[in-house]
Amino acid sequence: MSKINVVDMAGKVVSELELNDAVFGIKPNKTAMHSAVVNYLANQRHGTQSTLTRTEVSGGGRKPWRQKGTGHARQGSTRAPQWRHGGIALGPKPRSYRYAINKKVRQLAIKSALSGKVLDQEMIVVDAITTDEFKTKTMVNMLKAIGAEDKTLIVLDGVDNKVIKSAANIADVKTTQVNALNVYDILNCNKFVIVKSAVEKLEEVYA
Repeated sequence: MSKINVVDMAGKVVSELELNDAVFGIKPNKTAMHSAVVNYLANQRHGTQSTLTRTEVSGGGRKPWRQKGTGHARQGSTRAPQWRHGGIALGPKPRSYRYAINKKVRQLAIKSALSGKVLDQEMIVVDAITTDEFKTKTMVNMLKAIGAEDKTLIVLDGVDNKVIKSAANIADVKTTQVNALNVYDILNCNKFVIVKSAVEKLEEVYA
């Protein structure tokens, strides 16, 4: 098992944690991670785009000219797609882009992303992240002390409104809970900050 230092909010090493190689020590599978990211982004789409067909635009109640004898091509309505202000042919309509991927692929992708952070030395384990008040400065000081001033994802073991709201105004910092962790967020950060208890929960679920 590989080991990683556990620091406090002041950046001081307080202990050492053994990581389960089944979760944090596998060879990253790029195909699985790509599938998980594409699936996540597709599921975020609202699919509310819509265009009007020829039956939905106003006007066009009669033929613009008689069928024969005018020298023009025959036309049935001024709201056909080829006319100005006409309806749209084969345009988008509201739809859902959601789809599911295999559970084993999803788990492999999570473990691959976590292992990649350990390999790249971008994972920082904090003993505990707490604050007694809603104060952005507390979180700014913590991130500076542990060396996570770049694009950062903070993973908590549960909902802590004081920590979440204290970090909300910091640019390029996102907080999430261990049960809401996804591959896209893991890969999209430069520093992966996670509390010790959240690491233990991940190992319980994915080991």
